Amino acid sequence: MTRLFADTSYWIALLNPDDELHSKAAALAQRFSSAGVVTSEMVLVEVLNSFSRRGSHLRQAAGKAVQGILRTRNLTVVAQTAEAFRNAIEVYIRAADKSWSLTDCASFEIMRAERLSGALTHDRHFVQAGFKVLMA
Repeated sequence: MTRLFADTSYWIALLNPDDELHSKAAALAQRFSSAGVVTSEMVLVEVLNSFSRRGSHLRQAAGKAVQGILRTRNLTVVAQTAEAFRNAIEVYIRAADKSWSLTDCASFEIMRAERLSGALTHDRHFVQAGFKVLMA
């Protein structure tokens, strides 16, 4: 079974019908509905942050959507532990020549630990880190 990492840009596009990547994200969600999907609490924080200033309706919808994501079968949400945070900071420091966010670095570490090669994302940083981007 294919297992994939779901990044922030995927969730935002999937949740927002007005997003330019919504159709692509929805098609991927359908295509990989039986795949095991992995995401992280850090990614979901970024998703919520992105909707935080878009009005109360979208903010509430995003909050409820993330609650639904947390209850989704066949989806693993990796908790942000103190150890994972420290490891992500180490990657962040080593990648000083890149513009990777701390969440990117944590995501890359999760993907390596889970032996995932594909990411539901539009973020080219995943390509820089050696992963396949499925929303390109």
